[in-house]
Amino acid sequence: MIHTGDTHIGYQQYHSPERRQDFLDAFERVVADALDGDVDAVVHAGDLYHDRRPELPDLLGTLAALRRLDDAGIPFLAIVGNHESTRGGQWLDLFERLGLATRLGRDPHVVGDVAFYGLDHVPRSRRDELDYQFEPHDAERAVLVAHGLFTPFAHADWETETVLAESNVDFDAVLLGDNHVPDTAELDGTWVTYCGSTERASATERDPRGYNLVQFAPGEVDIRRRTLETRPFAFVEVDLAGDEGIERVRQRVREFDLEDAVVIVELRGEGETVTPAAVESFAVEEGALVARVNDKRDIADDAELAADVSFADPDDAVRERVREMGLSSAALDVDETVRASKVADSNVRDEVRERVESLLSDDPGAFVAAESEDDIESDDGVEAGESEDAEAPEDAAEADTEPTTETTAETTTESDSEAAAEPAASRDSSLGDFA
Repeated sequence: MIHTGDTHIGYQQYHSPERRQDFLDAFERVVADALDGDVDAVVHAGDLYHDRRPELPDLLGTLAALRRLDDAGIPFLAIVGNHESTRGGQWLDLFERLGLATRLGRDPHVVGDVAFYGLDHVPRSRRDELDYQFEPHDAERAVLVAHGLFTPFAHADWETETVLAESNVDFDAVLLGDNHVPDTAELDGTWVTYCGSTERASATERDPRGYNLVQFAPGEVDIRRRTLETRPFAFVEVDLAGDEGIERVRQRVREFDLEDAVVIVELRGEGETVTPAAVESFAVEEGALVARVNDKRDIADDAELAADVSFADPDDAVRERVREMGLSSAALDVDETVRASKVADSNVRDEVRERVESLLSDDPGAFVAAESEDDIESDDGVEAGESEDAEAPEDAAEADTEPTTETTAETTTESDSEAAAEPAASRDSSLGDFA
């Protein structure tokens, strides 16, 4: 079977329509590989979409890809991730009603001799309500598909050991989504693996993107890494001396093949003032699709600010701050409406008013504030300096134990749990069957 996830269809990265199409194209390549490889199933571990309101071209593209799988008799099994989760029905439910997908949950879905179960993303504050009890199966193997930051991998806040210990089903493998770094480990005889993202959702994701090919053989689980051809990224690092500036940056940029690439320029050292706009426009003139500048140099007036601000992903900084604020689900909904490019500026006021009036009438509980990240960390005993940010250091440790695999080692960690504000869980959405 193919184990994929974090496709983030609809993500208009760097405000580029071409990048938006890239995320759909990557999903279509996964489907094409499934058809060419005649796999028994495609398993999606959440975040099929980048947000809760995908646009029509994204939906139509997804439907076309799922129809190709259905025509070939290849089932599409999936769960709901944090980016796409809504308070009510999920897009995955629509695809299931159309006969194009199966939403995994408490009940087993058997393909061949393998029973598949699903665990949608659940906010950390609601996980105490989960009981991890599943309906029994009579298949030879069992697999759990889940979305979240699980142990034993970096930045985990969900204990895989607890899930396995409290579950009434013995799982042979746990197929995960949410962490964009592919990795594999073994916990007490159960293989646990992240497939990684299919496109670079962040400038920290430097290694090739792809998915897992998982095969069950007598007495073993074989997990192999397959890479996808995606749009090239050019990572240009420039170390500036005291008297160097824009000309040195241009010289360094010219050393790379920029044709249709996303170019990330990182400035270090000292040197003269270099405006990001000058570098970005030059890179585009040299053939780049889009360019961003990340100036890591100390700025005399505000050195601390320089270390914290990245011009490459300003939207990520906003999402991170919103996540830390512990807003209610209603406030998160308003925030998304105000900042989403899908709502015209002239319509924002009316749209917000309609949403607030609807929530007041139908769901007053949506205005109850959630715990802030600081409050949660305090309650859980997280020590100062412990990081749960989306972007981890590039030398984040990989798991030491792997099965016989062709997995390409990743050197950066990017999780999207924090990239999107989490809506409050409800019985028919994020808690699913396990409420």
